[in-house]
Amino acid sequence: DFNDAKQTSNIIPKGTLAKVRMTIRPGGHDDASQGWTGGYATRGTTGSVYLNIEYTVLEGPFAKRKVFGMIGLYSPKGPDWANMGRGLVRSMLNSARGISDKDNSPQAQAARRISGFGDLDGLEFVARIDVGTDSNGDDKNDIRTAVTPDHREYSALMGSVAATPAAASPQFSSAPATGGRPAWAQ
Repeated sequence: DFNDAKQTSNIIPKGTLAKVRMTIRPGGHDDASQGWTGGYATRGTTGSVYLNIEYTVLEGPFAKRKVFGMIGLYSPKGPDWANMGRGLVRSMLNSARGISDKDNSPQAQAARRISGFGDLDGLEFVARIDVGTDSNGDDKNDIRTAVTPDHREYSALMGSVAATPAAASPQFSSAPATGGRPAWAQ
């Protein structure tokens, strides 16, 4: 008799904060005019273009759990999806590089620039895990925002991050706003 057995759920509770590593699952779609190179982007059946992402929880009670999602780059319906994608990437970069969202210094601006999608592959940041629904209407985890140093739990979750990441590390491009960045990131 299994009537009193507890139901199991693979859902991480909504609002959980966790350090994650982002991995881009290449879709093979390139459009050099948009700065989409390296085969990272995926083109969907509707004509939308996105990054197919796998997030792996690195620490805590949900370590090694995976959350799958998309970062919008283009939608034939209009700019909203791409703008949400840009906002998500900005919050991820802020989290990974220890930058306050309010910081508009030249170093912070340089740290928010990428030279291509390869710069995002393997990025580690603190995510706020949400619960949404999949195409079948079932619950699934989702990541819609990253937690920045302004949050009181950031330091405990992220560990140490360089105070001036743009100046301290050559991996961040300090290219001017008109060059060296994909069109979608400008």
